[in-house]
Amino acid sequence: MPSKKVIGPTVSITGVTGFIGAAVARKLAGQGWRVRALVRPGSEKKLPADLTYEVFSGTLDDISALEQLVSGSDAVVHCAGLVRGLTQAEFDAVNVAGVERLAQVTAACARSPKVIFFSSLAAREPLLSPYALSKQRGEAVLMDNNNFSWVILRPPAVYGPGDRELLPLLKFFASGFAPVLGPTEARFSLLYVEDLADAVSTLLHEFPEGEVLELDDGREGGYDWQEVIDIARRVRGKPIVSVPVPGWLLHSVALLSAGSARVLGYPPMLTRGKVNELRHRNWVCDTAKINRLLTWSPQVQFEQGFRLALAN
Repeated sequence: MPSKKVIGPTVSITGVTGFIGAAVARKLAGQGWRVRALVRPGSEKKLPADLTYEVFSGTLDDISALEQLVSGSDAVVHCAGLVRGLTQAEFDAVNVAGVERLAQVTAACARSPKVIFFSSLAAREPLLSPYALSKQRGEAVLMDNNNFSWVILRPPAVYGPGDRELLPLLKFFASGFAPVLGPTEARFSLLYVEDLADAVSTLLHEFPEGEVLELDDGREGGYDWQEVIDIARRVRGKPIVSVPVPGWLLHSVALLSAGSARVLGYPPMLTRGKVNELRHRNWVCDTAKINRLLTWSPQVQFEQGFRLALAN
């Protein structure tokens, strides 16, 4: 008698064409999950060619596409979000209203999937930037919803192969030049992207419903700029010149960038809000809760992660 084919659980993921979403999708697909992906029309070519997804064309504005994506799923991982913009309204349209629509659709399912929502450590400091406030407001949407099970993740700075935010800075370090963008006394946590994807996998099995979890690479107290530069110097095997960049200069560049963005119609990389985030003195994660609730533990600290990120 032929054996029956075992069909794995289904996970629906937003933001699959992004850096973190792609890593999460690869991890879960490799573990037997059937991956559904919400993909912006025209972005299908950005999907990894080595993986098979069930693709739903649409955006977070499209209720019909969200309904098709979520219906019948065992889990939803919401990675999509806006990280570059000029106004609060731009950020809220994606990072708040998008969460509201996804929550509405999820709550209406006959069998509601459990939801992992990617927020940001920036949500701890909503007054710093429009982005930070939008992430806090997005979290509030879930906290006010009792119709399905959810967990909120607040990762710190995430890096790895394919990253478009931190990897350029790491490449500067590798070339022997280290711009120091924050105060020398500032401390921050880091997390390698594969460890983050592994945390999502663990969460789907050990689901601590209704929790907001911070997570990092396990380095107690995080890093400061000099420690990161020292590690990069050790990996490089050659001296690195560190150049402190004053806050006034960053704010000036942000002002010019915002003006150019308005004229040319593209999202600026550097804004006043982003400078406020860069200059904040404490981005160290509190991992006590996740260490207590999950069996997950990070495997890659910055020295190894720096090598891995540059090798790909």
